[in-house]
Amino acid sequence: MYVLLVYDIEEKRVARALKTCRAYLHWVQNSVFEGEITEGKLKELLGKLKKMMKKDKDSIMIYKFQSEKAFEKEILGQEKAATDTFI
Repeated sequence: MYVLLVYDIEEKRVARALKTCRAYLHWVQNSVFEGEITEGKLKELLGKLKKMMKKDKDSIMIYKFQSEKAFEKEILGQEKAATDTFI
């Protein structure tokens, strides 16, 4: 499946969240990640994020798609981190 993950995490924990998400998905821009991931790896990632987040202060949103072709992405302005450079 293809996912888009967005988080709003307090500054104290944001560096850990960034490092964790980068191990599973492609960084797109501040607090936004996307990429192909298995259900098992997504559960693993979310488990790690749930352990570091504070539910009363932080939020994580995951959008799931059947494939990357199942949605259209349009970028206005500067693209922060292109994902088409991967081989």
